[in-house]
Amino acid sequence: MRTIEIVEVGPRDGLQSEPEVLSTEAKLSFIQKAIDAGIKRLEVASFVHPKRVPQMADAEALIEVLPDIDDVSYIGLIMNERGLDRALQTKVQEIGMVVVATDTYNQKNQGVRTSESVDAWLRLSKRARDEGRRANVMLSAAFGCPYEGEVSVDRVVELARRVLEGEPAELGIADSIGVGVPSQVTELLGRVAELSPDLPLRCHFHNTRNTGLANAQAAVDAGVTSLDASIGGIGGCPFAPAATGNIPTDDLLYMLDRSGVSTGVSLDKIIDASRWLESTLGRGVPALLPKAGQFPSGRAA
Repeated sequence: MRTIEIVEVGPRDGLQSEPEVLSTEAKLSFIQKAIDAGIKRLEVASFVHPKRVPQMADAEALIEVLPDIDDVSYIGLIMNERGLDRALQTKVQEIGMVVVATDTYNQKNQGVRTSESVDAWLRLSKRARDEGRRANVMLSAAFGCPYEGEVSVDRVVELARRVLEGEPAELGIADSIGVGVPSQVTELLGRVAELSPDLPLRCHFHNTRNTGLANAQAAVDAGVTSLDASIGGIGGCPFAPAATGNIPTDDLLYMLDRSGVSTGVSLDKIIDASRWLESTLGRGVPALLPKAGQFPSGRAA
């Protein structure tokens, strides 16, 4: 049976674009529910200026109270040197860095051009590894940019070639605004995989144009080892106009489970977490499984 790892990004990418700012205690409950469902890797916070992303203002306080579990890994997202300085003062096991494929989007997201973020990644990845942390990099807006339009496969492949010099433990490819389609996923992942055939690949899709799950299936078929998803399908990038949520962990698990792909995650418990999230936020979430339920009805995950 094929196995895919689910990286839960709801506590970070999910909550960062929601209008509500959850308390540290509520975030802890959210993360605990994901862990109880079987999630082993979670993006829990981003180390960014609280005025830019107020939902992440309690990053250090949250990480301090997270449970220490041997086989659970917490990921902290950074953009620059200051972010890494903060992350290294916490117990996150993994450092995640974002490099956006276009200059305009990277400037709005990180305040510098793409080439400057690549240079920063090469420095910061070494520092993170020297401190005993796992260092990963994600190439964002790999299928299109809200400001510059189409992004060529050649552009992303060249960026991948450059960031691989930083020896990431894993390379991520993200459709940050949900414009990609399965044929593009197949082509891009095939090209990127040629650069380092043994390097684990991770994909991050958004469902802005309702192609997120189809793209996730294409990524599975292309051989990725990990997929990002957000409980309830909440979130999106606060610096991308009209960007809607990530692919829902709930809906993704249903597709993978029914396709015979093992994740080790309980769909029933993820649905319960989505319903808790709806109650906490005071509104519905985009995921469909909390509404439709399991099939056959009552089947154990």
